[in-house]
Amino acid sequence: MTRRTFIGRSAAAVATAGAGAVYAPAVIAQPKIRWRMPTTWPASLDVLQGAALRFARLVEEMSAGRLTIEVAPAGQIMPALGVFDACSQGTVESFMGASYYWEKKEPATQWFCTVPFGMNPQGMQAWYFEGGGLKLWEETYAAFGLVPRPASPVAPQMAGWFRKRINTVADFKGLKMRIPGLGGQVITRLGGSVVLTPAGEIFAALERGVIDASEWIGPHDDLRLGLQNTARYYYYPGWHEPGTTLEFGFNKKAYDALPADLRHIVDHAAAATWAYSIPEWEAKNAIALERLKTEYKGKVEILALPGPILRDLKKISAQVVRQEADRSPMAKRVYASFTRFQAQVGAWGQFSEGAYHRLIAG
Repeated sequence: MTRRTFIGRSAAAVATAGAGAVYAPAVIAQPKIRWRMPTTWPASLDVLQGAALRFARLVEEMSAGRLTIEVAPAGQIMPALGVFDACSQGTVESFMGASYYWEKKEPATQWFCTVPFGMNPQGMQAWYFEGGGLKLWEETYAAFGLVPRPASPVAPQMAGWFRKRINTVADFKGLKMRIPGLGGQVITRLGGSVVLTPAGEIFAALERGVIDASEWIGPHDDLRLGLQNTARYYYYPGWHEPGTTLEFGFNKKAYDALPADLRHIVDHAAAATWAYSIPEWEAKNAIALERLKTEYKGKVEILALPGPILRDLKKISAQVVRQEADRSPMAKRVYASFTRFQAQVGAWGQFSEGAYHRLIAG
């Protein structure tokens, strides 16, 4: 072996050893982080609970197992509507729910889920990421030690299941209905009473007569809950929830403690979950609607709300939304942002989807 060869091989060996010394410990030292994520949905709701499970799977895969999230359905480790406080207090690191459930804590939370006669899911997503909606949401939740991210879109929805026909807005008077958020405020304004019942309890509440009507989401999820066996009249459209966007919530201390790359993974997994949910929602609702029309023919009537009722609901909704915006400074700011952005995208929508759907309807 020549001196030149010896020196060359020695240098290569040192370089190889050095590379191992630099990179191997970095891989070995990566911590394994485990979070828990309770949801507000029962396990039977495969699209909603499935979205939480998909999110957890994406996070684990993209992080190569460095961050794992244990998903639990409503009631397994805590009541459905206890997830917000549990995450805020650090009892769990994350949750999945719907922001309008928390309106008693801060009225502004309602706008981040949906607004009666508001934007569709695409408009909502545009508001979050292009219109400043997400920054306002983050500011709203910062007061509770939480970081929000948009989760699955589940809209437009159906108007709900009713034990009696709805012919005028006067028929809402005295009606006991399961309906959350700003839509619930509209029903209250019409003389009805609102009961905020978790998904897993809606069937029993309707069956026992605790409530007279209930909205949930759409044909697929409603069939999973068995609501077709509790009320005859199934109304559309879902005027109260045209752009419903669910939420992932993260304890801020836990989220901020993640390495930067894991925070990015969490954010992108949430965005991917939103994207995957749209085709699943569309396909499964189409199948379920056909089931309702065939298997339950004569037992269920699928009815459109009359035009005069929808016009009255729209007028009253506008009054309610403005009134709710005055309940807190944050709600007023969020309302202003939402309203400006809806006017902007609405003008475009008249040329795009609006014109197309009018053509198809004709």
